[in-house]
Amino acid sequence: MNKKELLIQPDPWISLRSLTSARIALGRTGVSVPLAESLAFKLAHANARDAVYDLLDKAILVEGIQQLQHPLLLLQSAAANRQQYLQRPDYGRRLNEDAVQRLELEQTGSSYDICISIADGLSATAVNKHAIPLLQVLMPLLKHAGFSIAPICIIEQGRVAISDHTGQLSRATLSLIVLGERPGLSSADSLGAYLTYQPQQGNTDERRNCISNIRPGGLSVEQSAQKILLLIQESFRLKLSGIQLKDDTALSLPGIV
Repeated sequence: MNKKELLIQPDPWISLRSLTSARIALGRTGVSVPLAESLAFKLAHANARDAVYDLLDKAILVEGIQQLQHPLLLLQSAAANRQQYLQRPDYGRRLNEDAVQRLELEQTGSSYDICISIADGLSATAVNKHAIPLLQVLMPLLKHAGFSIAPICIIEQGRVAISDHTGQLSRATLSLIVLGERPGLSSADSLGAYLTYQPQQGNTDERRNCISNIRPGGLSVEQSAQKILLLIQESFRLKLSGIQLKDDTALSLPGIV
């Protein structure tokens, strides 16, 4: 093999790399990708695996919510640990008995417009980084719009559908959950927000609306908060959520195309 064959050959698509975080235009060295790109792939894969097994930083979440001067509850799903959470998705969709009892004790007979939950999902990394910045923008918007908000639930080992359980027990008209999305090789810290009108156990996914890819490299917290607010307002106006609630907000939000 001569020296020319050892040189990295640039990819003709290199200019497109500025438009996407996807792995394109990596170049090549002989029949392989360059060493730097191979190492970058391994690092991204390691970050994605770490995100799945990361733990909620409850201290940061509690401090952030306390700064918002809003009550909170620390809860746990029926999954006792991360291994069980990954092997038994159904356990992550409902609260354990202690959490149910705590919510029932908190219930004083009053009802709320919205129950907000924060769960680790499949990337506690995303929650630790972006959940509080999102709530710092979203909570004032919701309160200014006149919505009453139940104590915020911080849930370990929780999946999307656990918001049906927290919302139902809180007697909330709408449930909103913020949690880490399944990490990809270009984004291990992507946050997702799901809202469900009239939450109750047994709801299926077509009754939910999702705002995904909330992170600095995706949808900003400011854009996400505005989008969530508009969807919630429409949900209350139409008294529904999910596939019947169309997201027509894109053209009205700056920076979203």
